Amino acid sequence: MTASSEGGPAAPLALRPLLVELNDLKRVHSSGRLGSIAERLFSQGWGALTGGAAAEDVALDITAKALAAARLCDLDAAFLAAAGLYPEAASKVLVAGFDDVTDAVDPTLRDRLRACLRETGGVLPGPLPAFVSALAHQPRAGVTCPGKPRILLEPPENHAEHCLMVAVYGVVLSPFYRADPTLVFLAAMSHHFHNAAMPDAGFTGEMLLGDHLLPIIGRTTQWALDELDPALRETVQRARAVLPDDATAEGRAFHAADCIDRVLQIAQHLRAAGLTMATVLDDMELVHAGPVKGFHDRVLTDMHIP
Repeated sequence: MTASSEGGPAAPLALRPLLVELNDLKRVHSSGRLGSIAERLFSQGWGALTGGAAAEDVALDITAKALAAARLCDLDAAFLAAAGLYPEAASKVLVAGFDDVTDAVDPTLRDRLRACLRETGGVLPGPLPAFVSALAHQPRAGVTCPGKPRILLEPPENHAEHCLMVAVYGVVLSPFYRADPTLVFLAAMSHHFHNAAMPDAGFTGEMLLGDHLLPIIGRTTQWALDELDPALRETVQRARAVLPDDATAEGRAFHAADCIDRVLQIAQHLRAAGLTMATVLDDMELVHAGPVKGFHDRVLTDMHIP
């Protein structure tokens, strides 16, 4: 399914469950690994780009890894290899995780992404620009509105996580808009360059800056761009041309991804706040089937839990 003429659907509803599930990659951490999965994939993506990998290959590779991680989390290629699996066996595990969540993804794109998980090669990552770490340490503003106090929801996401998620969403959404997934990916990975140096005061802060806003964003964005070598800088700048509006297919794919991620980030807080024990015990089977389930059930009953 692709976007129809004006008046048709603005986004593909069938992808909603996948995008909701992927959003949790901003909140999954593992022992011995710094940052969330999303934060680390953001770093991997920029390392591959500065290492000379083709932007198209990076967009597909990072998106495929994110999709596999939706269910497998950090049971990734590096862990599976360290645990003794040969590349072929590890690839089968990754593809199984990928296939578990991608029924609604465009078939042609799905095949290209799956192929990335079957490849065992890779590029030597290049030096990470300073903006990668800066964005990972820059918290997002929360919910802000001019004239009103902000609403902070802890823990906050950071800008690296947001950029990565928008990039992955953009690739997955690109067939619906008939957009170039590589342009959307690069635009998303770089769309908060200014926040590497600029603290995020949200919409409220932007309005209070008034006429100073655009010059400051332009200046701080250029600081990040200047960290890239000329060829990569030009490629990124070309992709960033889709950011200002929804006049292009790539602009629509980017802005859909950005909007979806911003709202789902808040929705997950509300979903957690509204969680019920019936969902945990009945729907999610927290005390799951096994040789001691009967005993577990009696323990909970006798302890009046929940």
